[in-house]
Amino acid sequence: MSQALLREIIDYANRANPYPLYEELRKTPVSHDGDGPYVVSTYYEIHSLLHDPRISSDAKNLKATGDDLLGDASDEEGTTLPPSFLKLDPPDHDRLRRMTNRPFGPPHTPHRVHDMRDELGGLVTGLIDGIVETGQLDRIDLVDQFAYPFPVSVICRLLGIPREDEPRFHVWAETLAASLDPDPDADPTQRGQGSMDARMELGMYLAGLIEERRKNPGDDMLSQLATADGPDGAMTTMEALSTSALLLIAGHETTVNLITNGMLTLLRHPEALERLRNDPDLAVPIVEELLRYEPPVQLLPQRTTLSDIEVAGVTIPKGASVWLMLASGNRDPKRFENPDRFDPDRKDIQHLGLGSGIHSCFGAPLARQEAQLALSELARRLENPRLLEDPPQYRQNSVLRGPRHLPIACDGIRP
Repeated sequence: MSQALLREIIDYANRANPYPLYEELRKTPVSHDGDGPYVVSTYYEIHSLLHDPRISSDAKNLKATGDDLLGDASDEEGTTLPPSFLKLDPPDHDRLRRMTNRPFGPPHTPHRVHDMRDELGGLVTGLIDGIVETGQLDRIDLVDQFAYPFPVSVICRLLGIPREDEPRFHVWAETLAASLDPDPDADPTQRGQGSMDARMELGMYLAGLIEERRKNPGDDMLSQLATADGPDGAMTTMEALSTSALLLIAGHETTVNLITNGMLTLLRHPEALERLRNDPDLAVPIVEELLRYEPPVQLLPQRTTLSDIEVAGVTIPKGASVWLMLASGNRDPKRFENPDRFDPDRKDIQHLGLGSGIHSCFGAPLARQEAQLALSELARRLENPRLLEDPPQYRQNSVLRGPRHLPIACDGIRP
């Protein structure tokens, strides 16, 4: 592989359809050129490395240079907080992830995500009703009017942000999302300052809320992060801060893309949309196939080898930068039959759309539930929905891939 092919993949000109380039990339399962990263593009090799303890997520271990192809586009958190467990290795990663999981899911809190279902349904209903109230059904931006605000509200309810403060969270999320999406026309200094200000405001707000919850805990996740003192001890304020910020930023961006990529795919496959309209239970396999077919996270850059590793006959040296091309692995014909076909009835769908191994998507149960509810309700309520632009305008970000706007029209909205 030449570095040129990798540059093509991350070039905005190919954002709407990078899949033919991934097909070319898979001809060399592990490729490397000059001082760039080692790029792994085939399913079984990616899956193996996601479970390999010799692969580090901690940037401190990276010795290689020349791996600056993405600029800041892959940085979900910035530098004003300590790294979240997403960017740590065991044992620190395992301790913080266990502590975060106690108030989030099984075995300690098995019902938290399930019990949010009615609340999520109410948010979906309110957002679709809001589209009705605009009276403008000839041009609906499904990102701005639905897919973008929905996950922020969900994270706010999960953490226990007071309702009156939710609008502030939406503003911070919008600013931080913009910082993840390089804008070639914007002043980089001004954008950087805006992002830094938002992170600082968010951090100060969360720090105040964490201290308040330590004194007056509720039943929300932030209270439990602030006050829990289990086998792993208690989280420091900074650890609770970085974990909360991770839930907001990583949890929001990926879900927006999952819902938007999902609706775009369904509108391109009207027979699947019609099936979902008549059978909302089909949302479960549809979301799994979407996670394979159009994953919201396309690649995992900035992994590092802790020792020499041989992969597909190539020795990746210790300290090298490794990129795992999840979206390419999801279309590997050696793993999936007819991989370029969207098939809601596909069996044995162990995709890489939510990662795998110790860094598999922490919020997967919530993201799945959000996408299932969102897509099934949009399918049920929108009458004769259709795309106004295809392909739509995509975000600049090559890691978190999804439309920036998704203009659609419909004839009406069912109650």
